[in-house]
Amino acid sequence: MSLSDASSAFDWDIFCRVVDNFGDIGVCWRLARCLARDHGCAVRLWVDDWGSFARLCPAVAEAGDMLRAQGVEVRRWCEPFPDVAPARAVVEAFACEPPPGYVEAMAACTPRPQWINLEYLSAEDWVEGCHGLSSPHPRLGLTKRFCFPGFTPRTGGLLREKGLIAERERFRADVAMRRDWLAGLGIPAVSDDTRLVSLFAYEQPQLPELLRVWAAAPLPTLLLVPEGRVLGDVLRFFGRDEAKAGEILAAGGLTAAVLPFLDAADYDRLLWACALNFVRGEDSFVRAQWAAQPFVWHIYEQDEAVHHDKLEAFLARYLAGLDAPAADATRAFWKAWNGEGSLAAAWPAFAAALPRLASHTRRWSDGLAESQDLASALVQFSELSVK
Repeated sequence: MSLSDASSAFDWDIFCRVVDNFGDIGVCWRLARCLARDHGCAVRLWVDDWGSFARLCPAVAEAGDMLRAQGVEVRRWCEPFPDVAPARAVVEAFACEPPPGYVEAMAACTPRPQWINLEYLSAEDWVEGCHGLSSPHPRLGLTKRFCFPGFTPRTGGLLREKGLIAERERFRADVAMRRDWLAGLGIPAVSDDTRLVSLFAYEQPQLPELLRVWAAAPLPTLLLVPEGRVLGDVLRFFGRDEAKAGEILAAGGLTAAVLPFLDAADYDRLLWACALNFVRGEDSFVRAQWAAQPFVWHIYEQDEAVHHDKLEAFLARYLAGLDAPAADATRAFWKAWNGEGSLAAAWPAFAAALPRLASHTRRWSDGLAESQDLASALVQFSELSVK
């Protein structure tokens, strides 16, 4: 009996090619853990970039081509691809296409696996019409179905672990827990009037101008910056070429703390602890919405500026119901953050709108939490029973 005829020990195979450092693999790693932990599924995750993944899962650095971590079997996606029995459901993340030999093995299975293309997240209207559509393979008798994450019941929803909202509320309600968590990162006690801001973004040429505004403001700001691409722009403001995790820099009313690269759980706590979060890509963008605090999204830049359409589509949904001055100020600052306008000029109105935006974002997050999460939707989508 060939491996393709054998009964697979896995409910799910997830294939991920790392395109943007941590964006694609961040989503896939979170999805794999959700399926394993929340649904009792046997999950195998195939990753091509072992080095990038090691930042999210440090155990990878000491592994060969396979390890088991947090309930998931992780395999290096390399060539030649090993002969394995396909799982009962197969996810190709963001149209990455499983290896040809693996697809041939899928076609030889009885019953044939459910084949799902997990698409990028978008708030655009056309997503609802494309979610669930099928595409037959030209020669193998397989059918691929498209799953679009999204913000409405007619999409696949957003990744959200069971118990996440309750965990967030416990953290928020416990002042000592928040203080101790910050102290564990080397952050000294902060005054009640200090605005905590997290910064995880792509390169931002205008950032020093904004930091000058914060440094001169009467309200003190503590900027928490995990190691990453935007750190260089922070250091330019302070006249530094480099800084290590644990260093704290200060200028006027601005203090900036360089944090180590955080794992998923600690990154959530960072978002929960801050009054304003700058996020990027897809995974941290979704986590900011579950944090239920005001946030600013640095969208991944695409050819022909199509990312601006995606940004506008999300803002139209997110800002619906917010008073016009606060909505206009938020839109102007978000667009400036994404290269359309001056950050320093847009900041005062946005800062004034933050108290109203905070209550609005909490309602937005609560509304999203009423919908089915993406992992649960995929389990139903694949026609596998929820355990």
